[in-house]
Amino acid sequence: MRDGNVLVLRGHEVRALLQNRELELIELIRDAYAVHAGKQSALPHSVFLRFPDDQMSRVIALPAYLGGDFAAAGIKWVSSFPGNLEKGLDRASAVIVLNSTDNGRPEAIIEGSIISAKRTAASAALAARCLHEDEVSAVGLLGCGVINFEILRFLKASFPGIETLFVSDIERERAELFKQKCIRLHPKLNVVIEPIPQALLRSCSLISLATTSIEPHISDLSGCIPGSTILHISLRDFTPEVIMSNDNVVDDLDHVCRANTSIHLAQQNSGHTEFVRCSLADVFTGKAPQKRDPSAHTIFSPFGLGVLDIAVARLLMRLTQNEHQGTIIESFLPASWIETSV
Repeated sequence: MRDGNVLVLRGHEVRALLQNRELELIELIRDAYAVHAGKQSALPHSVFLRFPDDQMSRVIALPAYLGGDFAAAGIKWVSSFPGNLEKGLDRASAVIVLNSTDNGRPEAIIEGSIISAKRTAASAALAARCLHEDEVSAVGLLGCGVINFEILRFLKASFPGIETLFVSDIERERAELFKQKCIRLHPKLNVVIEPIPQALLRSCSLISLATTSIEPHISDLSGCIPGSTILHISLRDFTPEVIMSNDNVVDDLDHVCRANTSIHLAQQNSGHTEFVRCSLADVFTGKAPQKRDPSAHTIFSPFGLGVLDIAVARLLMRLTQNEHQGTIIESFLPASWIETSV
């Protein structure tokens, strides 16, 4: 922004600008992955702020630069406080700051939790498109929160033939609320609550896990339909043994081998990462090797790259200019020190 002005986009404005853009966002995320795979990005490791007396909660900083046609830089500052659910608050909140790639000055401050949920869902839907070979008429969702709700939205846009949804959550009331929200989103959808997670894993061949688990709790996938595709969004649900005995695809191997993810634990146990077949970009660019065992379950473990948030934030900047949304905070930045008298 010129003259020290900064654009502010609030949550309801972000939601309105991204409404009904699921297919467009999936292609945007595909392009962002391709640019990142082409080494036209800068992506430092995420920084985790944790609290000594609360092992569940954290705040994460994700700085990123994305080149190519995006030419965008910024940072997402996102918190995850699972205890918020008991207070009637959302688990996650976030803000994204975009910086000019010409002079580094901040250009926009954007509500980030909606962006985070939608880029995660777009990534999951892209993975399902690339990895799942069967027709999709049923989907299983383990974890009844906003992430899986958005994943349903994006999967339904990608696979209109989805007719049945199996859902499971450790809180029955949350599962019931989730069911009602899903029916309001898609009135013709048959939504079935599975009280036992293992039953959900056996229910269909395309499954998304978006839980708040901080350590592995699933040690057996033998009941799953052979060749299932599992979108392991929450990253820490599977034991290392499950990871190492199945087909693994990631978004970025270096990033996902951190912070005690299931992939990280498997690396620590084995001393290698040969159990990871490829990245998602390798799949859609045709560089991925074939699965060693066609009957093995394919587990997609995306660490969640900051370049995706920046890509969506840059899209919002363009949409804002076209649709006159947002608020300009004039003279947010101070006058140049060179120009001031004292």
